[in-house]
Amino acid sequence: MSLQSSQPRLAMVAGEPSGDILGAALLDGLAARLPEARSYGIGGPRMIAHGFDAHFPMEKLTVRGYVEALRHIPEILGIRNELKRQLLADPPDAFVGVDAPDFNFGLEHALREHGIPTVHLVCPSIWAWRGGRIKKIAKAVDHMLCVFPFEKPLLEKAGVAATYVGHPLADQIPLEPDVAGARVTLGLPASGPVIGVLPGSRRSEIELIGPTFFDAMALMQQREPGVRFVMPAATPALRELLKPLVDAHPTLALTLIDGNAQLAMTAADALLVKSGTVTLEAALLKKPMVISYKVPWLTGQIMRRQGYLPYVGLPNILAGRFVVPEILQHFATPQALADATLTQLRDDANRRTLTEIFTEMHHVLKQNTAQRAAEAVAQVVESRKGRG
Repeated sequence: MSLQSSQPRLAMVAGEPSGDILGAALLDGLAARLPEARSYGIGGPRMIAHGFDAHFPMEKLTVRGYVEALRHIPEILGIRNELKRQLLADPPDAFVGVDAPDFNFGLEHALREHGIPTVHLVCPSIWAWRGGRIKKIAKAVDHMLCVFPFEKPLLEKAGVAATYVGHPLADQIPLEPDVAGARVTLGLPASGPVIGVLPGSRRSEIELIGPTFFDAMALMQQREPGVRFVMPAATPALRELLKPLVDAHPTLALTLIDGNAQLAMTAADALLVKSGTVTLEAALLKKPMVISYKVPWLTGQIMRRQGYLPYVGLPNILAGRFVVPEILQHFATPQALADATLTQLRDDANRRTLTEIFTEMHHVLKQNTAQRAAEAVAQVVESRKGRG
């Protein structure tokens, strides 16, 4: 069977906003490489904008932390079982799991056992924690697409085919961000210090760390009276969740915006940011930052016992050392966060050093991810078509 005689069919699952970004980049590349391909499964608004047919809402899978996930397990397992049933009854030419390893690996394993080729985009952090996952990957994944360069040799050593594709954020973000333009767009003063504050994109994150971030902003404004703050609310629901915190700090010079986290970070001189993919965006924007998070005590204990790197922030992981401070869990007091963030704001020598480190990082990750990932997936699809 040739590609010309049959429309390629690609099933995909992305489980959260960062996966939606990656999935959309892949679909963008596939539009040129396999223009007739049909894609369907679970995805978010960016993927849907590329013609993706979402059978289930991505939000159902967006759960953070071990403890928080427990009450959602029955619904999530029900979705996975139904999707598995659909895909086994009408097999796609290939399946691509986009991140969401706890959901996707079990599904990929089942599909692979039935002869459906499986590709996974974004290698789990086997180099940071849960190293035992490499065995699960080897059983579930035919081909891993790696967004960081050091992952490929680790996987190939374990017998997993892998391709380094770079990170799509490095393709999307300019090497020199337009700070002045971002400030004009947001109505912020052209001069004077601006700190971007990003407490997270999930309700649980806002509830846990939001009050601490707001108290830290109040302390910073006391010590740096001319400072302004800009904070993106990821969704209308999170904006409502932030409103009581905003109302409780009426003297804060705060601009609260809808979405546009990247624009908010671009406009800022320094950042106070929740750990996650957003810290990679911050590094690509060449911003001094303080990384923080708070999770429930039990979740934190599990993470601590499973981790074997001394850092959690992507800028530090990629640099292989602490280049920006991380203040986590009970250490994340308003005073500690305010002190560290103001240091990042004021230290010009540190700013120059970080600009050099983050620019080099940007070049390494800028690999035309959409094209590279699409080529790897297309080869898997074509190989199956050829066998058919």
